[in-house]
Amino acid sequence: MGEKSEQKREYILKRAKEVFAKKGFRDVTMKDIVEACEISRGGLYLYFGSTEEIFKEILMSELESEEDDVTSYLTEDSTMADILMLFLKEQKKIILRKKQDITIATYEYLFAHKPEKKSQNVVYNQFEAGIMVLTKILEEGVRREEFYCENAEAEATNIMYVLEGMKICAKTFGVSERKVDRELLYIVSGLVMEEDDGQ
Repeated sequence: MGEKSEQKREYILKRAKEVFAKKGFRDVTMKDIVEACEISRGGLYLYFGSTEEIFKEILMSELESEEDDVTSYLTEDSTMADILMLFLKEQKKIILRKKQDITIATYEYLFAHKPEKKSQNVVYNQFEAGIMVLTKILEEGVRREEFYCENAEAEATNIMYVLEGMKICAKTFGVSERKVDRELLYIVSGLVMEEDDGQ
């Protein structure tokens, strides 16, 4: 595919994402995307054969852009508590994101197209990746005696359930920043070991 074709494809995906953010997944038609892109129906079909194909492409790029590499946060002076706070801060941004995003469309898509295997579910894979990252942070924090945690994987799984629940609540009935902060503080306060003051 040439550079011009790739640019056109990216333009279609960008405009289609806006349509999915407004209408969800179920109600979007190829006609909606044609109108949003201001191209002919035939022009759209040169690149994509269905709304599902377009949405899957958007979903994959969305998930890739949200992946955080925890090792990029590491500096010589970084504590594991610092790294955990950065991870949670990124999650807070996602939870409180005001601009329209494709969260609701993603859930509609997954309810309508349940993959045969969990490994084919991109949201499940993202959830599992979050557990893996958090488990590594917690294990290293325990090793450095910054955190108290008997089972890092179970704790990481619990944290991911809380974060996912807040994402859904934020999109359905709203969650204030204060409530998100309170939940994140509760998570951290249960892990961070208090320093011995020498008494």
